[in-house]
Amino acid sequence: MSAVLGLAAAKRSRIRLVILAMLFAATAINYADRATIAIAGPAMAKDLGFDAVTMGYVFSAFAWSYVLAQLPGGWLLDRYGVKWVYAAAIFLWSAFTLMQGAVGFLSGFAAVAVLFSLRLAVGLAEAPVFPANARITAAWFPANERGMASAFFNAAQYFATVLFAPLMGWIVHAFGWHHVFTVMGALGIAFALLWTQVVHGPREHPAINPAERDYLEAGGAMMDMDGRPAETASRAGRTLRQLLGERMLLGIYVGQYCINTLTYFFLTWFPVYLVKERGLSILQAGFAATLPALCGFLGGILGGVISDQLLRRGYSLTAARKIPIVSGMLLSMAIIGCNYVQADALVVGLMALAFFGKGIGALGWAVVSDTSPKESGGLSGGLFNTFGNLAGITTPIVIGYIVRETGSFNGALVFVGLNALVAGLCYLVVVGEIRRFELKAVTASS
Repeated sequence: MSAVLGLAAAKRSRIRLVILAMLFAATAINYADRATIAIAGPAMAKDLGFDAVTMGYVFSAFAWSYVLAQLPGGWLLDRYGVKWVYAAAIFLWSAFTLMQGAVGFLSGFAAVAVLFSLRLAVGLAEAPVFPANARITAAWFPANERGMASAFFNAAQYFATVLFAPLMGWIVHAFGWHHVFTVMGALGIAFALLWTQVVHGPREHPAINPAERDYLEAGGAMMDMDGRPAETASRAGRTLRQLLGERMLLGIYVGQYCINTLTYFFLTWFPVYLVKERGLSILQAGFAATLPALCGFLGGILGGVISDQLLRRGYSLTAARKIPIVSGMLLSMAIIGCNYVQADALVVGLMALAFFGKGIGALGWAVVSDTSPKESGGLSGGLFNTFGNLAGITTPIVIGYIVRETGSFNGALVFVGLNALVAGLCYLVVVGEIRRFELKAVTASS
């Protein structure tokens, strides 16, 4: 019997790994386009005369629209389908990124206004992406592979820095900050076309075989990437009220806000910190950012492996998700230690340790796949991402004011470290048992 099962497994296709590779690439490009402003920031600020607070607001522009568009973006996914909404999102955010290269032709208030508007447009276009990632993961992966799959695409945010930060730093050094935007925008537009040819749902993918399809279904994969359009659209408000009334979900949402504070520090102020506080050149900062990013990437993969291994060894889903998240957040508090060392190598080492911990704990999207109602994965993921990316608004602005008022980044690093502590406490104290949330039946008259 075991030989027969082994033969069946050997004949099983692995199209889900191709889908995961596409999610990884899309997420890497997504985060690279968010980070263009951070890499170009020091040279741009010098050319255009932006101070720290102005840069803080420009850094935050992306998150204002990104947050506001999460629920509409989630609804679009449930209404029109993941594949084509995702493809349109990639194309649009890449086009808006490309346009930012033209800001150098402006000056003063006009430059600030156009750059802020384009960053708002990038945020609007990127809004559906992570809810779509969670929905695709839930459809294409059984429960005991979902933690690893979610961690893998989420870890692409660090890989984006490993791959693109040195490239973008070199482009700024050799050609000027304008060309960072044009190169990254063109890359994203090309990838959008590839996406439409490769990504399909598990029921209709032309390359999947019955063995893999049966394996997914038996393991708890949802199989359908899309929700139920008519039903979801008609009761979106009632669904939101139920989601917001659930303590488990609220703990997850607040925890994600705190985790994303670390993310947005890294995406916005970290290169500026290295240049302004530590005296590195822009080119050096681009390369120095790669070690923490690489450690974050490795931590992200390790967090998914640990979580799925715990699940396979008989731990509950709750323990398998919480152990890496809480441990990782405690490790992330190492970022505060940068205030007490002088050597640049030690600073980069502590940042690397902090982002390794952040990577281990970045299992929020796996938890979304575990907990979202089957009828409304897009809306649930959109709500989760709304809370999480409020940090993209507050973090750049708060740090901008701290830096201006104190003249250093010391208070900023404490702010970031304390958010990691709160994230761990949310999962320990508030979340409780992790389980799939079931929407209550709603009668036609209600």
